[in-house]
Amino acid sequence: MEIGKIIKVSGPLVQAEGMKKSKMFDVVRVGEEKLIGEIIRLEGDIASIQVYEETEGLKVGDPVFGTGMPLMVELGPGLLKNIFDGIQRPLSQIERMSDFIVRGVDIPALDRKIEWDFKPIVKKGDIVEEGDIIGIVEETPLIKHKIMVPYGINGEIVEIKEGKFTVEEEIGKVKREDDQIPLYLMQKWPVRKPRPFKKRLNPDVPLVTGQRVIDTLFPILKGGTACIPGPFGSGKTVVLHQIAKWADSEIVVYIGCGERGNEMADVLIEFPKLKDPNSGRPLMERTSLIANTSNMPVAAREASIYTGVTIGEYFRDMGYSVALMADSTSRWAEALREISGRMEEMPGEEGYPAYLGTRVASFYERAGKVICLGKDNRIGSLSLLGAVSPPGGDLTDPVVQMTLRVVKVFWGLDDRLAYQRHFPAINWLTSYSLYERNIEKFVKEDIAPDYMDIRNEAISILEKEAELIEIVRLVGMETLSQNDRLILEIARSIREDFLHQSAFDEQDAYTNLKKQYLMLKTIILFYHSSLKKLEKGISLDEILQEPIREKISKIKYMTEDQIKQLLEV
Repeated sequence: MEIGKIIKVSGPLVQAEGMKKSKMFDVVRVGEEKLIGEIIRLEGDIASIQVYEETEGLKVGDPVFGTGMPLMVELGPGLLKNIFDGIQRPLSQIERMSDFIVRGVDIPALDRKIEWDFKPIVKKGDIVEEGDIIGIVEETPLIKHKIMVPYGINGEIVEIKEGKFTVEEEIGKVKREDDQIPLYLMQKWPVRKPRPFKKRLNPDVPLVTGQRVIDTLFPILKGGTACIPGPFGSGKTVVLHQIAKWADSEIVVYIGCGERGNEMADVLIEFPKLKDPNSGRPLMERTSLIANTSNMPVAAREASIYTGVTIGEYFRDMGYSVALMADSTSRWAEALREISGRMEEMPGEEGYPAYLGTRVASFYERAGKVICLGKDNRIGSLSLLGAVSPPGGDLTDPVVQMTLRVVKVFWGLDDRLAYQRHFPAINWLTSYSLYERNIEKFVKEDIAPDYMDIRNEAISILEKEAELIEIVRLVGMETLSQNDRLILEIARSIREDFLHQSAFDEQDAYTNLKKQYLMLKTIILFYHSSLKKLEKGISLDEILQEPIREKISKIKYMTEDQIKQLLEV
């Protein structure tokens, strides 16, 4: 239904008149090609529309068609093993039409032809409430897709079917008062509205990534938030790829938000080849990808973040542990800046909109460990990890600063470490995790009682090394005592034998928490024994010539049992 006409076109921003009956954030179709857009401002009968496709060719007087609905995502079987653009159009199906996204293309996110095998777990006469699981679809060999009662629906099951259904076919009915509400495999949800839950819990279980500098020094928890800023070439994308591959989450949602096309191409080439470490199945069987690269329309970058986090919340509501990677939120913020500038809003710092901090916070606040809706009180978690790409690695950039105000983990990438080929290039002097207290109980009970002591001593040695290096630069190595020179050697061992990790080495790419503890404990115990030998008058050169030093240098390639034998020595 035509509801207005274009009066101005400015890049991705279009203004239209005659829009009195519209609402904020309604989705509209713009022009004869019916390009998809979203109303982001209403003044009288004039609407400012953010168009998610190229606006070239639009002109004054072109029609605007209303949908009366906000921007929504389709949630149901078919989300996994799939890749979508920023507004959830399936790129694999669009590819059959053209190598590029055809303007105005309208393909549903979930395939309407695929029949899914639905097995109900409720029966006729059961009383259900919003969030209850009514049945299972084995979407992939790794993930059972749990079909839930949509939000706002409570009542008695009056009909439930079993068999093969498409996402649009009715699988049952719920009686509520005098109405009978049909149930489907698919439900829809507005992307800007967080999905509800019963209660938020404190995160207390680590999201094990297998990356030693992260898990041991600066851990993130399931349901936690992390920020990974750094300059070009410092390895942000590689770190996120590693976490996506190895993190012990059940579902991975990877958002390529405005990054270069070749980086997203790497994901598309690599992920189908990767094996899930627990099952040996393809990693894609528990992954959903959102691709919105730098050559795609700017406005769609903003939508891609919300599309991804809504999909993440949906799987969280099933009781799964979900890890979401956004690469990068800087490009998302740049899209906000461009739209804000075209709307002639009062700019904030560096031209970003004044509400940038609110938008960043509203995104990261959707993370968490929660008790989901439903009678079974199942627990799910959504962890959000965002890369930030400040110009030149400048950490005073507004996007970095706004992000650091709301996240609990900061992995600061250092280009100097990257140039030294030290990866992951996370600077141990500037990074931090505010989850130390939350994780303490878990590691003491599941790993070792002295886990935190070993970890804290390693950080202390690395900090002491930084102080000593400054002294050496000023007055030379000869002025240091034997004990101080030992600290430099132990710090070097921690850096090279523990923190340095190769993403391309099968043995070194992933290290479980127990092995990480044993590795670091071996280095710290060698330090303690060396201090005692120095007190007895043995020279540092003799200590460093001991055979155990060579074994420690190969510790990352040893098994846990071999490291335990080394500890006994």
